[in-house]
Amino acid sequence: MKITSLSLLFLFVTCIATANDGYKLWLQYFPFENQAVSDYYRDYLENINIVGTSPTIDVIQKELEIAASGFLNNNVKPSFKHSGDSNICWIGKADDLPADLKSNFGQKLNEIGKEGYWLKYHLGRVIITANSDIGLLYGTFAFLKSIQAREQLERLDVLDNPKIERRILNHWDNLNRTVERGYAGFSIWNWHRLPRHIDQQYHDYARANASIGINGTAVTNVNANALVLTPEYLAKARALADVFRPYGIKLYLTARFSSPMEIGGLRTADPLDPEVQEWWKEKTKEIYSYIPDFGGYLVKADSEGQPGPHNYGRTQAEGANVLADAVAPFGGIVMWRAFVYSEKTPDDRHKQAYNEFKPIDGKFRDNVIVQVKNGAIDFQPREPFHPLFGAMPETPLMMEFQITQEYLGHDTHLAFLAPMYEEVLQSDTYAKGKGSTVSKVIDGSLHNYSLTAMAGVANIGTDRNWTGHHFHQANWFAFCKFAWNPNARSEDIAEEWLKLTFTTDKAFTEPIKKMMLSSHEMVVNYMTPLGLHHIMARSHHYGPGPWVTGGGRDDWTATYYHKASEKGVGFDRTATGSNALGQYAPEIQKQWGNLKSVPEKYLLWFHHLPWNYKLSSGNTLWNGIALHYQKGVEESRENIETWTKMSDYVDEERFKHVLSFLQIQSEEAVWWRDACLLYFGQFSKMPLPAGVEKPAYDLGYYMKLNPKFVPGI
Repeated sequence: MKITSLSLLFLFVTCIATANDGYKLWLQYFPFENQAVSDYYRDYLENINIVGTSPTIDVIQKELEIAASGFLNNNVKPSFKHSGDSNICWIGKADDLPADLKSNFGQKLNEIGKEGYWLKYHLGRVIITANSDIGLLYGTFAFLKSIQAREQLERLDVLDNPKIERRILNHWDNLNRTVERGYAGFSIWNWHRLPRHIDQQYHDYARANASIGINGTAVTNVNANALVLTPEYLAKARALADVFRPYGIKLYLTARFSSPMEIGGLRTADPLDPEVQEWWKEKTKEIYSYIPDFGGYLVKADSEGQPGPHNYGRTQAEGANVLADAVAPFGGIVMWRAFVYSEKTPDDRHKQAYNEFKPIDGKFRDNVIVQVKNGAIDFQPREPFHPLFGAMPETPLMMEFQITQEYLGHDTHLAFLAPMYEEVLQSDTYAKGKGSTVSKVIDGSLHNYSLTAMAGVANIGTDRNWTGHHFHQANWFAFCKFAWNPNARSEDIAEEWLKLTFTTDKAFTEPIKKMMLSSHEMVVNYMTPLGLHHIMARSHHYGPGPWVTGGGRDDWTATYYHKASEKGVGFDRTATGSNALGQYAPEIQKQWGNLKSVPEKYLLWFHHLPWNYKLSSGNTLWNGIALHYQKGVEESRENIETWTKMSDYVDEERFKHVLSFLQIQSEEAVWWRDACLLYFGQFSKMPLPAGVEKPAYDLGYYMKLNPKFVPGI
């Protein structure tokens, strides 16, 4: 007998596994809590129609088997039919819908896009339909997530299309398996064993990404090695592409601009040289012979020592277009990074990308999309949105977020990044008046872009739980949610991830959701409050380093950015300073250039102010900085207290692992607070305000700290 109400079923929903190393991510498929819950869902998992045959249909069937095994504790194997419509769960493309369903659904079916799906409860059946097998896969994962969250299936009516066409992970993984800015072990790509050995983790990687809508991956570092374009490595890349294909994931490769010289034997890589143009065309043709659905190239040029068109006096558009012409006949694209700056130290690094790209808006081929970091400096704990967003109506722009935490405490600091992503995406560019948000730039609706994309620099490695910190899985998850829908809400993402990963019990999800949602602001408080930025240690970026100065480039130091002296602190980017603010719309210039209206979170990003400047709270700038640092420390301690109370809801392995990392974070929050306040205090010459703990050591102690073998370089 079917149960149609869940009102009394879920009084006790906590499920604690005896051991859980986190490898399953958000695809835990915990066993049902009791017989009533099992009875409610069992029929939908046992009796399934899947219409069609393809490798992706095979993946769908396999996923349903994995889920049923987990939910029903290995007691049942689903019964699949591949024709007819008698079962109570029906999965098939819209064209294959039974006649009665087609007539009932009518025009609604026309709203389903190429990769979208419709998950619908109708007359006692769950219907999952789409226009493609990949859409069916996404719909199947959505169905299984609803069961994971113990939702009432009778309420299912979800028609969901991705708002961004290309949703891509960027791996900064080297061929020797080191990972630049990676903190979760080595690269999962074992190039030495490929193509002869296909590790199960490659399938699990594709499965996890498909479950949250990723449809592309660039598996090699943007600081590229030309070897990846040689036949030896193309055979290896083909093996990965073959794994990814049934999951709807295309493979992209990073292209080193000087490849025609390094592996092609040419004397130049000048993009206007006919031999160079022909070389790229032949090399690209070769790649497509290995990987017919190759997505295209990702390029970092003229940045941090990478070769590029600057070497030949050419523009970024001229550099990008030679690769674009090569992939165009095959339907490929070029993602050209905007992280470009002069070989000479500029008056303000903030202005470099805008100055480079704004004058060539509209000069790129139609299959080029410019990949722009969320902020103009470099993935700082908080940055205002990049001024290029809204400034290039004739050239598609894509967002580049960093999921790995290069500047946010590496692997041991809890920082749920969804609020940061949301803050940037919902920022108003005013490019076409009020409401011209960054999200509308990215999804193409503001400027009618023909290409749309979002990239995230992955935080994945060989650590058993994939991401080092268990909670950093949530940042991978959150990025993918925003890539699917840039108007998603952080609160919804956090709650969904917690329910899928740990438990649906509100006694756990509510306090931990609150902890997650406030964690990014906490890290900003104890690292870079009130708009301070780029004050981390040199090179490895682990720990504080506001004293960092000198070296090869001034704009790789801390002192270049904070400009602290006895007179004050902060970077004047108004008209009286570098005028980087002039790259934004007039409405933003007016707001952020005025001390009465600039958000205090950006205060020292745009203004150089005296230590006794009065904040809106009434505190002096010095006291405000110090109190923010102290607040961050206190919040890190509160997180330990919150987590300690959760032992009844979490398996012992993950509970202890997270607790250990929270303790490390709290200790290092104190390190950041004490080092920064001692450093800046020598300029302010003002005492610490009441409530701010005194440092345990002097400044010299912190300046001498030199951690060895920090990962990620």
